[in-house]
Amino acid sequence: MTALAQLPPATGRLRTATGRLRTAWAAAHTPVPGVPRWAGLAARAVPLTVLPSSAWRIATCTFHAPLDGDAVQDSGSLPWWLPLELYVVLLSAVSELLAFTALGLVARWGEVLPRRLPLLGGRRVPVAAAVVPAALGAAALSVGTLLLTVLLSTGRDLRGRPLPDGLPMLSGDWHTVVLVACYAPLLLWGPLLAAVTWVYLRRRRGPSS
Repeated sequence: MTALAQLPPATGRLRTATGRLRTAWAAAHTPVPGVPRWAGLAARAVPLTVLPSSAWRIATCTFHAPLDGDAVQDSGSLPWWLPLELYVVLLSAVSELLAFTALGLVARWGEVLPRRLPLLGGRRVPVAAAVVPAALGAAALSVGTLLLTVLLSTGRDLRGRPLPDGLPMLSGDWHTVVLVACYAPLLLWGPLLAAVTWVYLRRRRGPSS
């Protein structure tokens, strides 16, 4: 009798589920042969560039941590049924999921869809289906984050209007330091994604192209 069979049923199922989770995690993150080491590291870094700002938003808007100084939080144009606290969590989760797709440009699941997917499982991913949205996303992120940084550094919003008083970026104290430290990594999202996309395109097209 194996050691797994000797365990209580609940413990055995937990071990099995944990093993499957580790296998899936490794498969999602492990670069395929031919991916340069730096490209694998760049792909893994993309979700990390989003994580600090997501953590800051959730801590500030959802758990009301005192990280935003005297700024007044309001739901803006959100519908009445969507609280700001929930919206921030959803926004952060979507941002992390989008950032995680960069790993598909170096891992196996970015070339062949996982077999467990209905209908499409096991099929090869068309090069254009991966490269076009990744390239457009990299361009939009690079330009957008740079433009936003320039505007905010000059005290303007996206419409060119002066920023309202009370924002942590205008306080000049530790609130500003924390905010900048959390949002500055976003500047790397676009360039890192662009570099990994280029490597993906070169690899999928073959060495002769």
